[in-house]
Amino acid sequence: MRGPRPTRVCVRQVFFPGNFTMFTPRTSWDTTPSRLAKALDARRRQGLPVLDLTESNPTCCGFRFEADAIAEAVSAGARHAYEPDPKGFRAAREAVCSYYSQQHVPVDPEHIVLTTGTSEGYSFAFRLLAGPGDEILSPRPSYPLFDFLADINDVRLVPYPLQYEHGWSLDVEHFAEMVTEKTRAIIVVSPNNPTGSFLAAKELEALVELARRHNLALIADEVFRDYAWGPASARARSLITVDGCLTLTLNGLSKISALPQMKLGWIAVNGPPALARQALDKLEIIADTYLSLSAPIQHATPVLLDQRAKLQPQILERIAVNLGLLEESLGPGSATTRLLAEGGWYAVLRVPGNRSDERWALELLEAEGIHVHPGSLFSFTRGSYLVLSLITPVERMAVCAERLARVVG
Repeated sequence: MRGPRPTRVCVRQVFFPGNFTMFTPRTSWDTTPSRLAKALDARRRQGLPVLDLTESNPTCCGFRFEADAIAEAVSAGARHAYEPDPKGFRAAREAVCSYYSQQHVPVDPEHIVLTTGTSEGYSFAFRLLAGPGDEILSPRPSYPLFDFLADINDVRLVPYPLQYEHGWSLDVEHFAEMVTEKTRAIIVVSPNNPTGSFLAAKELEALVELARRHNLALIADEVFRDYAWGPASARARSLITVDGCLTLTLNGLSKISALPQMKLGWIAVNGPPALARQALDKLEIIADTYLSLSAPIQHATPVLLDQRAKLQPQILERIAVNLGLLEESLGPGSATTRLLAEGGWYAVLRVPGNRSDERWALELLEAEGIHVHPGSLFSFTRGSYLVLSLITPVERMAVCAERLARVVG
């Protein structure tokens, strides 16, 4: 999943009949820049420094990539003959299965459908499961891209809340009240972006039973699963092992190997055999309609997946150092606290509620040149929150953490 882009789209627009009659209502988004986006653009046009704490693109964060090996793998892939397979080249799917087998999770290559990133994976899943006006339960707070993907696919997202009290949790009992005759699936993001919370084992058990009882599917987003750095005692297993209900598990190179530009993701299908077989047959037709995934990237998949051995240790070390800098700067008596998390690339700060999180973000930008995400971008409610990228270069975080604490601490 890509990082949020508040400079482009910040607020969704209500469609007014009679306006923009050439275009479908599903694209009636408000592209007016937010106050924060305008202030950021003005600062850059004036040549003033910006200390960006929102950068989530690993290729821009100073990590050491094996550029020659990556380039050679893609170049070699371009020399192969093109023999399209709707689910993706067999060798590429086997490489994905090898990734899981190294975690002692057996996966059948025939249960893997390759996609051009996880965004396309979501679109395939929505097209498979839901018709116009159908509902899919989606976590809040969470990644803002879901809203746009749902709009494009004519699906209605119904938010379910993640609760925070000494850690994040789901109110599983409340789920049954949210299910209607239009509900088709539940999105589970583990670990969640940006809260960094994993689904707990008991929560997964309850969701699988709910899905089985109401004939729902689980759409599991596990793109940050390799970046676990918190306690793991109650953590649920990967949803790729779930067979009690139809489960579509999404992942890809963007986070696993820190290679978002390679645009390779996948859907792993699991569940009761007959149901999984039907889902795979239908996904194969959906995928065959597009055949969007680059052939050179598919041929290079084994090499690209192997890059994780060099990149993940660098990223986990960066996250640990930056977490330490934040903790040290805020201190035990600070009015700003970091919410507990277990993984992922983001830190969430709860800041004093005497002003909105957008106002806090504006003040940090204007006073210190620090750019952070307001929590409202991720649909945080009931308080003021700021969201920071933990893969920010350490030198930048060291400078910003002290300044941030001075303003909001």
